Amino acid sequence: MTQRVVVAPFLLFALSFFVPAFSQSLPDVATVKDLPATESPSPKYQRISPIAINQKTGVVHGAPASKIQSGTFGLPFSRANIISVPTFAASFISRGKTWQLNMMGTAPWNGASTTIPVNIVAVSLRLQNADLVTFTNVSVAPFLTPALNSPNFQRANYSSGAGIQFGDAIQRAEFFHKMKAGWHTNLHPAAVVHSITITVPRFITVDVNGFKTQVQTYFSERAGDGRTAVFLLDQFFNQQIFNAVANEIKAGRFSTNALNIALFPNTFLYSLNAEGGVGSCCTLGFHTFFTDSGVPKESRWIFAFASWISPGVFTGFQDVTALSHEISESLNDPFIDNQVPAWQFPGEPGTCQDNLETGDPIEVLANPSLPIHVSGVTYHPQTEALLQWFEQKSTSTAINSAYSYPNTKTLTRGATAFGPLTCP
Repeated sequence: MTQRVVVAPFLLFALSFFVPAFSQSLPDVATVKDLPATESPSPKYQRISPIAINQKTGVVHGAPASKIQSGTFGLPFSRANIISVPTFAASFISRGKTWQLNMMGTAPWNGASTTIPVNIVAVSLRLQNADLVTFTNVSVAPFLTPALNSPNFQRANYSSGAGIQFGDAIQRAEFFHKMKAGWHTNLHPAAVVHSITITVPRFITVDVNGFKTQVQTYFSERAGDGRTAVFLLDQFFNQQIFNAVANEIKAGRFSTNALNIALFPNTFLYSLNAEGGVGSCCTLGFHTFFTDSGVPKESRWIFAFASWISPGVFTGFQDVTALSHEISESLNDPFIDNQVPAWQFPGEPGTCQDNLETGDPIEVLANPSLPIHVSGVTYHPQTEALLQWFEQKSTSTAINSAYSYPNTKTLTRGATAFGPLTCP
């Protein structure tokens, strides 16, 4: 059967630019010698609009993610009309309004355990060298076993539970006083369902202010472990990842009941500035969903892009920091429409966001990740802001009255409100 797939307005993929829904300054890259950036390269993530898969390969622009409401991309939201991962409804009251949320899994107060399959496409790169004849291969293979053995998929001990996965530990911390003891959201099995290689030309031609302009598609450097780090033009990435995901859906390797992941090797996205030079850098990952916009039922494929991060490329971001960030956000906001009262980034007055992106408030801080040990190996997943931080209240109902987890000292009070309930 031919699968019809559509990109809803939440991901700005296809053959186009990534248009950041927000931009913030993060810890500086330690060494990016080959990247002639006009801005100081810093790690960040993007909030991306849903992607409709029945689009032609071409420009797919979405409204800023924070402004997309339930139902914007087709039918009024009803879980009965959606074919996707299991979700449960939650809510909280803040600033005189009830905020409705949908999260992955089953309701914590029911105590059931939910298992979400994980389908991973392993993406390697084949880089055209400066001589335009030879190529350099950047393989994801060395990072697959470490990623699968990381706390995202293997079990460790946390104050919210013994022998559990990282994302589950965070969810349980949020609902610790509301959940029944047996409540879990497990990611299993995490399996590499396909391995692909993307050939990256040295240059591509793009439109800059109405003129066809040749720009460099990638820059590279050596990371601390000797691996190649690739800084890839987001326009080229968007085209390639759209085609790759559409192919995986058509082939049945990505499924609606799963968390579908494209894992890259040290691949970080940069964008062009208005003059066609190197602009902002570096996007480490994002999560979204692909949709077929079907009637009467709509299929949604939850999707995340994340890169393995070798040591020495960024300060405070290493190995599975990006992967843990995107997994936790997918669990908390699978349909990227969970709005919360507008909040300011810690230490950045006036920088606003109004959605439940649990990793974003932490990524701007000096020490976003923390060491977690699994089978004798140390990993660095990212601490997440808990739901209670977004409630903007003086007390937290989470585990140990925390606002962040697993490092409960990262955020010690609720978010600072940003004037209006929504961002401008």
